[in-house]
Amino acid sequence: MNDKNYYTTVEHEASAEFEERRSVFIGYAAPVSSAEEAMEFVKKIKKENSDATHNVYAYHLEGGRVAKYSDDGEPQGTAGMPVLDTIRKSEVDGVCVVVTRYFGGILLGAGGLVRAYAHAAKIALEAANIITYEKYEVFTLRCGYSEYQKYLPVLSAAGAVIDDTVFEADVKVVFAIKHGVAEGLLPKISEISFGKYLPVKDGERFDYR
Repeated sequence: MNDKNYYTTVEHEASAEFEERRSVFIGYAAPVSSAEEAMEFVKKIKKENSDATHNVYAYHLEGGRVAKYSDDGEPQGTAGMPVLDTIRKSEVDGVCVVVTRYFGGILLGAGGLVRAYAHAAKIALEAANIITYEKYEVFTLRCGYSEYQKYLPVLSAAGAVIDDTVFEADVKVVFAIKHGVAEGLLPKISEISFGKYLPVKDGERFDYR
């Protein structure tokens, strides 16, 4: 999804609108994970606004490797591209924005259209709540009961998120920590057990904290 240790997207679907010289612009934003999901969102908004003059859209995925926009009948470069540019300037990924326009009878000119579509995209993204996910590494640690009690404050100090704890003959702890923290944490865990217990990495994920 992302080569960085974090990515920024929107938390939920939302909309916002404003009026410019009697034309009504409604911006819709939603988190999406694929081009197919983005187009399903576009289809949904178009269906809800089938009587609109234009339903312009843009989506941005995989750090910009997958991106597309449509002017939907507006003069070339005055609608879809400003929406996509707004997404890029906001540094959000995994998002689709649709801007619906109900024409009010007054022409806005090329510059006016660019500003209006960019503003509609901006307020839609803000309404959808821009958030940042950070990369976490997931580990499983098996240890004795006495060591487990000693590990808890160490994991807490490292900011670890405990996903699961299973108490059987020994203790199994599944935890996640921010990317890069393990380098300093693993030696501390090894030191407590004199090298007897070490976490095993299970994978990575992005979490919003």
